Amino acid sequence: MATLQSLADLGQNAQAAAPEAPKHVQKLDAQGRAYATGKRKDAVARVWIKPGSGNIVVNGRAVEVYFARPVLRMILKQPLQIVNRDGQYDIVVNVNGGGLSGQAGAVRHGLSKALTYYEPELRGPLKKEGFLTRDSRVVERKKYGKAKARRSFQFSKR
Repeated sequence: MATLQSLADLGQNAQAAAPEAPKHVQKLDAQGRAYATGKRKDAVARVWIKPGSGNIVVNGRAVEVYFARPVLRMILKQPLQIVNRDGQYDIVVNVNGGGLSGQAGAVRHGLSKALTYYEPELRGPLKKEGFLTRDSRVVERKKYGKAKARRSFQFSKR
């Protein structure tokens, strides 16, 4: 290690020792698919993507059948629309746990992660939109002596 003579040397030394950002590489399985797990509330989604015509299958059913509400389908397709890949990938999803809203959020999270595994350069726009962050909010547990997690029983003076 070289001895420093001035503060300018210290600045140059710090720049030289700065670590590089990690390089993200493509992660594919033997069938050429990218796999990721997404979570939201109590829902867990396992997502596989591969290039195709845009078919989305959720638990063996078409996405329009499984997620009947348009809002849920919109949530699910947000990552594809952000990176302009709508209709370019076939998506197969197994999702369980929680309700439909949590499941849609879990699929969105898993799809975003799978897209970054297939095309690492998409990580920036998806991260900027917050799709790669696991939403850690879950239902608070019920406490003893309470009607719900925080709600007390009705007070009565007599």
